[in-house]
Order: sequence, then structure tokens, then C-alpha cells
Amino acid sequence: QVQLVESGGGLVQPGGSLRLSCAASGSIFRLYVMGWYRQAPGKERELVADITSGGSTNYADSVKGRFTISRDNAKNAVYLQMNSLKPEDTAVYYCNAKLGDFEVWGRGTLVTVSS
Repeated sequence: QVQLVESGGGLVQPGGSLRLSCAASGSIFRLYVMGWYRQAPGKERELVADITSGGSTNYADSVKGRFTISRDNAKNAVYLQMNSLKPEDTAVYYCNAKLGDFEVWGRGTLVTVSS
């Protein structure tokens, strides 16, 4: 069974950068569509970015040009590089893996953007 563990969250000033990492267990990681979602206080969880097994990426309009998703299938890992962070990026960020009807979530990592 796939398990996902996020890391890299923390407190950063507006305009700063953070890199989130998601480590996945399992031997078929390369087949999964991997995604990063976030949930801000009082709001619904939303897709931030995802990346297919072939490396195609998709981003929410609010993060285009600032965030970059990538994956390393040899390391069973997916990353989210976040630049030019804004206070509205404050949220718990969740790693997600999908393969057909199968879906699994990590526990999340908190990102706080504040001066």
C-alpha cells in the first residue's frame, strides 16, 4: 500500500521561497499521477499542481509562474518549488497519488506566509 509523507513546510516571509517534498512508498510510484493540494482555514481543499507519469504538468491559475512541480521516479518523490510566496498561499499542503480508482493522501505540511 502506498504511503505519502510530506516535508518542507514552515514559516516564510512574503516574496520568499519554500520547497515541499513528498516521499512515497511502493514499487509502482512511476505510474501514479502525483499532485499537491492545499487547504486554507475556512476554505475547501484545492488543487495546486499535478504531474502525470509522463511528466505533463497542470497548475492552478493562482500559482502559475510561481510554483513548479517535479518528480523523481528513482527516488519515489515529488516536489513543489514555491517562489514569490504570498500571504494567500498560507495553507496546509497535501501530497496526493492517483492511479485509476485508487487514491491516497499524505497528512499534510503547514506553510505560513507572513511577515
